[in-house]
Amino acid sequence: MALLPIIETPDPRLRKVSTPVETFDDALQTLIDDMFETMYDAPGIGLAAIQVGVPQRLLVIDLQEPEEEGGKPVRKPLVFINPEIVEESEEVQTYSEGCLSVPDQYADVQRPAVIRAKWLDRDGKAHDERLEGLLAICLQHEMDHLQGILFIDHLSRLKRDMVLKRLAKARKETAKAA
Repeated sequence: MALLPIIETPDPRLRKVSTPVETFDDALQTLIDDMFETMYDAPGIGLAAIQVGVPQRLLVIDLQEPEEEGGKPVRKPLVFINPEIVEESEEVQTYSEGCLSVPDQYADVQRPAVIRAKWLDRDGKAHDERLEGLLAICLQHEMDHLQGILFIDHLSRLKRDMVLKRLAKARKETAKAA
């Protein structure tokens, strides 16, 4: 397994629409494993293939939620290949989202609270499930990447500009310190 470089905004590759995965081979399995290693190292809870420069409809998620309050995080890695949302609730949920491609920046985003999604897992097995809570939010966030959309695109122009300004300032400070 290998750590992959995570592409950060404003890299134009993040705006590419990803193509469907057609071949389930060893290269795909290696990419999935590398994506998990990269996501855990970052640390994050979701990563789309385009974020590591691969424009394919593939994403990984692991919410790493503890089984009990205050307990140790438990890894439950999930792979979503060629995912699609087939239903979404009218009820929305607001969640403070962040993104490995927009490092250390967070903003409230509204998304459907409940979705029904279809996808293939790493073995090509089909799934069709109703999802809610953080998993539904995370899947929608990562699926946006497959369409070239970042979470900041869901913000007003003013809020988006503020996030990008904070990101630029943080990058300047990091460059000065280096």
